[in-house]
Amino acid sequence: MIIRTMAPYKMILIAIAILVLCVPMVIGCGSGNAPKIMTTADGVRFVRTPDARFKDLPGFPYKARYVEIDGLRQAYVDEGPAGADPILLLHGEPTWSYLYRKMIPVLVAGGHRVIAMDHVGMGRSDKPIDIKYYTYLGHVDRLEKFIEALKLEHITLYCHDWGSLIGLYVAGKHPEWFDRIVVSDGTLPVVPAGLQPYPPVQDPNKINKDLVSPFASIPPQQPHFYDAEGNPLPGKQAEDFADWMVYAMTAASFHPAEVVEALTYFPVPAQIKAAYDAPFPSRIYMAGPRVFPSLVNDLPGVTEDAWIGLTRYTKPFLTIWASNDPGNLGSKTIQNRLINNIPGAAGRPHVRIPQASHFLQEDQGAEVARRINEFIVANPRQ
Repeated sequence: MIIRTMAPYKMILIAIAILVLCVPMVIGCGSGNAPKIMTTADGVRFVRTPDARFKDLPGFPYKARYVEIDGLRQAYVDEGPAGADPILLLHGEPTWSYLYRKMIPVLVAGGHRVIAMDHVGMGRSDKPIDIKYYTYLGHVDRLEKFIEALKLEHITLYCHDWGSLIGLYVAGKHPEWFDRIVVSDGTLPVVPAGLQPYPPVQDPNKINKDLVSPFASIPPQQPHFYDAEGNPLPGKQAEDFADWMVYAMTAASFHPAEVVEALTYFPVPAQIKAAYDAPFPSRIYMAGPRVFPSLVNDLPGVTEDAWIGLTRYTKPFLTIWASNDPGNLGSKTIQNRLINNIPGAAGRPHVRIPQASHFLQEDQGAEVARRINEFIVANPRQ
């Protein structure tokens, strides 16, 4: 997840005690069985989360389907009528397709085929254990292969967070694959070649038991970060993204649910937080979410051509933003960059949804899905 927390919340409060209680699920106590390490034909070592971890997750009855890409199982949900045009849902860091459980039934009820993919290293997909395996263009390449393997056509893309950096790159390169695009709290940045956005994390495989979460002091019920017009409230300045990179990569206490809790508007129940952590019974499974923030340093000189392709995209393009996302992706500046530069965005019902934070699918998933249904009805396939 590309996100920057707000300076007033950089101070760590009593919430660290909650993180300590969560550590065993992530760093070792799990099932009591040592994970089985497998190897692809190309020598990539990986682990596979046991199916039992995904049994009876609240609100998520969806069967896992798999396609093999580069010797690894890529997991996805595929619901709704098989002959309908697909809606492809792409999650970001550090979530998985569980994020879309509130949207899937609304979209299916709208008559659509709904596909929610788990990026490799996340959710029910296989998880290479070497952090060097994960690259930005590797994620892009797998998404392209996934679309081709499933023979998807006339796609409506919905992408969020890192799902937008990956999905919008593919859309910029292959605009003919997508009939419509919807983005929430995401973008496709252009970073000049030769510029390193942030210092790389030192000793990335050294576990740091002393680091505390940059999100820990954000209470379960979020305060307001913006005024009614979407302008940041005084004093709410973003802190260095490098802190998040270091924490995700090296902190012993890092687990996905803490981020989801901090960056949702409403409190997240314990059983829902457990579902976000389910793919990661111990640290060996965590390479994917650990690396994702650091992939920002893969971007220089890579995305410009894809961005140029997006600036020529004339088919329907919609932004659905959260009104209370405290990170850089939640700003009006990011949203307006898409609206003002992509021709297909002109005249669309762009919105900032009230009572929603970065993970607006958790806060207002049914409302987001309702708007996507309306957008498709208003812009039928040509």
